[in-house]
Amino acid sequence: MLLWMIVGHLAVLQLFYLQGSLALDVGRLAGGYGMGAFSYVVPVYIAEIAPVNLRGALTTLNQVMICTGVSVAFIIGIVLSWRTLALTGLVPCAVLLLGLFFIPESPRWLAKIGAHRKFEAELQKLRGKGADIAHEAAEIQDYIKELEKLPQANIFDLFKKRYLRSVTIGVGLMVCQQFGGINGICFYVSNIFETAGFSPTIGTIIYALLQVVITTTGATLIDKAGRKPLLLVSAAGLVIGCLLVAIAFYLKALQQSEKAAAILAVTGILVYISAFSAGMGAVPWVVMSEIFPINVKGVAGSLATLVNWFGAWAISYTFNFLMEWSSCGTFILYAAINAMSIVFIIMVVPETKGRTLEEIQAAIYAS
Repeated sequence: MLLWMIVGHLAVLQLFYLQGSLALDVGRLAGGYGMGAFSYVVPVYIAEIAPVNLRGALTTLNQVMICTGVSVAFIIGIVLSWRTLALTGLVPCAVLLLGLFFIPESPRWLAKIGAHRKFEAELQKLRGKGADIAHEAAEIQDYIKELEKLPQANIFDLFKKRYLRSVTIGVGLMVCQQFGGINGICFYVSNIFETAGFSPTIGTIIYALLQVVITTTGATLIDKAGRKPLLLVSAAGLVIGCLLVAIAFYLKALQQSEKAAAILAVTGILVYISAFSAGMGAVPWVVMSEIFPINVKGVAGSLATLVNWFGAWAISYTFNFLMEWSSCGTFILYAAINAMSIVFIIMVVPETKGRTLEEIQAAIYAS
C-alpha cells in the first residue's frame, strides 16, 4: 500500500519534465489505491492493538493526523504550485516506511493464524511488561476458536442474516459520512468563500486550523462521551451548518443583505466543518473497525471502504453541477441527507464504548 503511494508521488514528479496527463493519471491511480487501503487497514489495526479504555481515542488519532495533513496541504498550497505540493507527500511516506519496521503485529491476527506464543508476547509488549494479560488473552483465544468454526466469508456472504446488521451499520455510516457533502465542501471551500464574498485565503486557513482543533477535541471525548452521542451531535451540527449556508445563498440570489449573506455563509461553513470534525469525520471509522469479526473483517471492511470512496467521488464530481443548478438547493439537499443520518444513527447504530471487540461483535450477532 505504501509503495503504491510512493509510486504515485514519483509519477507526479514526471510532470516536471513531461507534457500531458499520463503521469498525473498514473500518480492519482497509484496514490488512490494506496490511500484507499490505508483508510481501512489503519483504524482496524489500531482497534486490534489498543486497550478498551483507549481504543476510541487512539483510532480517532488517525483522523487527527489526516486532518492535520489536509490542513497543512491547504495552507502551504496557498504558496506552492500543485506539482510541488504533490511532491511534499513523499516526506510522510518515507517516515511511515521507516516506522513500519518497528510496529508490532496485531495479537488478534497472530491468534487467528495459530502463532500462539508470538500472540502472547506481542500482547504483553503492547500492554506493558508488568500487565496481567491472562484474561484478555483467554477471551481473544476463545473468540478465535468460535470463529474458526465458521467458513471464510466472501462478498455474497455479507448479505446473509448473520452479517447483515454489522454490514448495514458499517456501510450506512460511510454513506452518512460522505453523502452529507463533506468532500464537495472540502474541495471547493475556497470557491464557496469567494462566491459568498469572503476572502478565500483567510477562510481556508481558518477552515484548516479549525478542523484540526475540533478533531483533536473529539479524540479526547470519544471514550468518555461515547460514539453514538458524538455522531448525533455531529449530524445535528451538519444540518445547522448546511441550512445557514443555504439561507446565505438564498439572500445572495435575491440581492438582499449581501453582507449578512457573507457572514451567514462563512458561519455555516465553519459550523459544518466543526460538526463534521467532532464526530462524523472519525467515528464511522472507529465503529467500522470494531463491529466486524475477523472472518469477515477483510471483505466487509473493503466493502465499507469502497462505499466511502465511491461517495467521496460522487459528491466531488456532482458538487459543481449542483451549485450551477442551485447553490441554495445544494445545501438544502445536504441538510436533508444529514437529517436522515440522525434517524439512522438513533435507530441502527449501537454504542460500543467500554466493550472489548469480542463483546461488541457477540452483542451484534446475538441481536
